[in-house]
Amino acid sequence: MHFLLYNIVDTVRSLGWAGAFELLRNGLVLGSLYALIALGYTMVYGILKLLNFAHGDIYMVGAFLGYGVFTRLGAPLSPVLSLVPLLILTFLAAMLGAGALGVAVERFAYRPLRNAPRIAPLISALGVAFFLENSVLLLTNGTHYNYSTFELGGNPNTGLPGTLFHPAFTVAGRPVTVVQVLVVSTGLALMLALTLLVSRTRLGKAMRATAFDREAASMMGIDTDRVITSTFFIASVLAGAAGVMFGLYIGETYYFMGFLAGLKAFTAAVVGGIGSIPGAMVGGLLIGVVESFAIGYVGGQWSDIVIFGILILFMLLRPSGLFGSRAIQKV
Repeated sequence: MHFLLYNIVDTVRSLGWAGAFELLRNGLVLGSLYALIALGYTMVYGILKLLNFAHGDIYMVGAFLGYGVFTRLGAPLSPVLSLVPLLILTFLAAMLGAGALGVAVERFAYRPLRNAPRIAPLISALGVAFFLENSVLLLTNGTHYNYSTFELGGNPNTGLPGTLFHPAFTVAGRPVTVVQVLVVSTGLALMLALTLLVSRTRLGKAMRATAFDREAASMMGIDTDRVITSTFFIASVLAGAAGVMFGLYIGETYYFMGFLAGLKAFTAAVVGGIGSIPGAMVGGLLIGVVESFAIGYVGGQWSDIVIFGILILFMLLRPSGLFGSRAIQKV
């Protein structure tokens, strides 16, 4: 333990403020992805009290759909469109495709089990996750695909980076690239849009009523089936966007990428308070920053232990999370 603490202190000294900023920057980018996936977990749990463990694999499918459109349009080496329309079409294809997949999963895997014991839809969620992972494995033969956005708009002869990896600005001598600004700003914009949808729109009011008491909402004339379907669609749309953002930033897309990302996003939802939309946002950003600093100060081999250690601590000490409320026990 003393040796580990000594290494952490030594690493902090060697990295300095510039290194700490770099870790914070990377953590916020990663946390934006986790927050979008965590929002899907928390929305579905808020409505159905269901842990949709297939959600991480919908994120994976969204990344593949985005990759398909991205490369069909000639990217990264010879895109047929300019950068902005190319990215818009990539995001739209992934988000709509993931949304349609989420609706199909709800209709065929969860709706028939809506009134079954709670363990039944949980097992169904795990089954859907394995089905999606293995379907993509068979379709891709386990091949890892890369968006290669580093080359988009760059010069292959000189090896200079493309537009997305140009510095947007610098802080403490460390560049913040265009793709990092794009990921964080897109993530924040989607989170804000979801917040406004839930708090200001008719559908959002119906979602809140259904989450509070589904039977009462149904008796008041709310079409709860439509509300639940809309919730799955929106949650999956956010996951699809996160998949493209991961592809643009990290690049690598493969059939198993949704498993670990889904678990970390679930951790983020628990830390923030599962069922709480602000909690999912804050939890996602927090987990991303913690993971980044754990990689920088402790080592990459310890980062997952740190993340899931936080999950265990919250489950033991504060299961309601940072923003969640304790469930009322009826007697």
